[in-house]
Amino acid sequence: MAYAVIRVRGQADVNCDTRHTMELLGLNKVNHCVIVPETDSAKGMMKVIKDYCTWGEVDAETLAEMIRQRGRIAGGEALSEEFLRDNTEFADADEMAKAIIENDYRMRDVEGAKPVFRLHPPIKGYEGIKRPYVSGGALGYRGADINILIKRML
Repeated sequence: MAYAVIRVRGQADVNCDTRHTMELLGLNKVNHCVIVPETDSAKGMMKVIKDYCTWGEVDAETLAEMIRQRGRIAGGEALSEEFLRDNTEFADADEMAKAIIENDYRMRDVEGAKPVFRLHPPIKGYEGIKRPYVSGGALGYRGADINILIKRML
């Protein structure tokens, strides 16, 4: 299983530990998304950034769509199926998404591809960027509902 982590809040007055953790994940701007494997260290990092980000278990279909629409290579060009065939062992984005979900592969392993997905702001906005998801807001763990948010952001 893999988590999709999306930065929801901006940079002003962020604790230095929280800022450092978001830099390690590559979440430098609002609406940036990264895919991280389900490990103890990743869960600890997400606890540190819980007041600025939201995360949940991404499914293969949503991840493949995100790779097709928002995946980029160095220079800002789109991450195409041809690029995947030439530079990885995968024939298309669906195979790559399945491998990432099963923790056999990471976006950082793709030579020349950017590990961060720059998403649009969600259609109809966030639920509220100062409250946790369980209280009707947008922050923290949201489980499989992250797929709904990502589809609103593509």
